[in-house]
Amino acid sequence: MKLTVLCDNNTIIDRYYLGEPGIALLIEDAGKKILLDTGYSDVFLHNAYIMGIDLKDLDFLAISHGHDDHTGGLASLLKYYEAAQMQKKVELVAHPEAFETKVCHGREIGLNLKEFALTAYFRLNKTKEPFHLTDRLVYLGEIQRRNDFENKIPIGSVRNAQGEWVPDFLADDTALAYRSDEGLVIITGCSHSGICNIIEQAKILCGETRIADVIGGFHLLDTLPALMAQTLQYLSAQSICCMHPCHCTDLQAKIALSKVLKVEDTGVGAVYTY
Repeated sequence: MKLTVLCDNNTIIDRYYLGEPGIALLIEDAGKKILLDTGYSDVFLHNAYIMGIDLKDLDFLAISHGHDDHTGGLASLLKYYEAAQMQKKVELVAHPEAFETKVCHGREIGLNLKEFALTAYFRLNKTKEPFHLTDRLVYLGEIQRRNDFENKIPIGSVRNAQGEWVPDFLADDTALAYRSDEGLVIITGCSHSGICNIIEQAKILCGETRIADVIGGFHLLDTLPALMAQTLQYLSAQSICCMHPCHCTDLQAKIALSKVLKVEDTGVGAVYTY
């Protein structure tokens, strides 16, 4: 598997790509091309163009959750496909709640496109269940909240199927896991469901306890001391070779993580093979 960072808050020095507070990761495995998230704008398209990457031949677009810093680039991708007069439809895999209206502090923060607009170039696969993108790469589906310390604070509100506004605990938040020969590579968007919950789901679903890498956003920003302590306790007990925290993981969290695990820097332009 090959993973290329197309969008992140950080950029690799001396490469001159654009960054923004969002994430988009291109994964290539078994002849398939999978894009996880689209960042906030057209930055991921700009960077892909400079890297010589053609996103017209995607097989899957996986959405980690419905926030606009992960889905905002969809509008630009639609325009890109329209300009290219693309005939192929890409399969878009996402939790059903990723399409619901989300608000926070009086602002809409959810996916800003109607489902009908997406169907011009995407086949919508709305699922809460795990879904294999390739033999070794799996979309984890709805993450079970197994511990008692993560995902305790909602992010704004979401309008449910009954049209009611309820606190949003991001039931739609998910991630990907790849079964490499060295262990799991867990690929996250924002980890609102909890990085520890995600790792547990990946281990159970894939029947593997070894973890070669965890890369993506960990949602560790201004983290409460008790939450950080319990997160570190869990992570230090796992068999994790390396972590690449980015996007929504602040400096203090990275420093804390580096005291119990091998933590490496990442950003736009980074390429990894497993």
